[in-house]
Amino acid sequence: MSLDEKAWQDIRLRIAAAARAVHRDPGSIRVLAVSKSFPVQSIQTAYAMGQRAFGENYVQEAQAKIAALSGLPGIEWHLIGPLQSNKARAAAQSFAWVETVDRQSIAQRLSAARDARLPPLNVCIQVNISGETTKQGVIPSMALALAREVSCLPGLALRGFMGIAQTAGDSGAVRGQFHDLRELYDAGRRDGLALDTLSMGMSSDFECAIAEGATQVRIGSALFGPRIADSQ
Repeated sequence: MSLDEKAWQDIRLRIAAAARAVHRDPGSIRVLAVSKSFPVQSIQTAYAMGQRAFGENYVQEAQAKIAALSGLPGIEWHLIGPLQSNKARAAAQSFAWVETVDRQSIAQRLSAARDARLPPLNVCIQVNISGETTKQGVIPSMALALAREVSCLPGLALRGFMGIAQTAGDSGAVRGQFHDLRELYDAGRRDGLALDTLSMGMSSDFECAIAEGATQVRIGSALFGPRIADSQ
């Protein structure tokens, strides 16, 4: 077994164990492979092992990879980094998902730029669940209002919420932040929003996220190895 195969097997086993610990079906949890800063060859290796969904932080970096791998059937690209207004058109044209919608103006730009010949652009509302000024996202108290506004925009399909817990801290604090995002998700569903995605948890904390109901975990270094320094 190669090192790549072992890393993927280990992650699948950890996800299964975390799910079963809280009486969840491991199959209900999707892995988004965070491929930002990793080369095309790493993505091809992951694809060969069955991975199809990949997350990128930068529109320009992703566009080069999307073009290089356009021949791979079923590959799916998610934007998971902050989106500047001047990149909204390119993002709407290049990605299947944008998980970092945190204000109405960005959602409106994505809606206007999405090609009507394409399926609706899947979007998540990013919520700043940690309260850290270094993190992006709408404040929790405004998240549901933004979700309702986004759900009405043509060319977009609101799928759920995305959040990043605090980088340093005990597992109780991290799990509490994931719990708060799950509460927002449940409130949105009770409010009639057609939500099916709770994107939370990364390499260092995805077990806590699964315990709080994550339907998608974003895994990078635990799958691909040490991250190459961001170049943008």
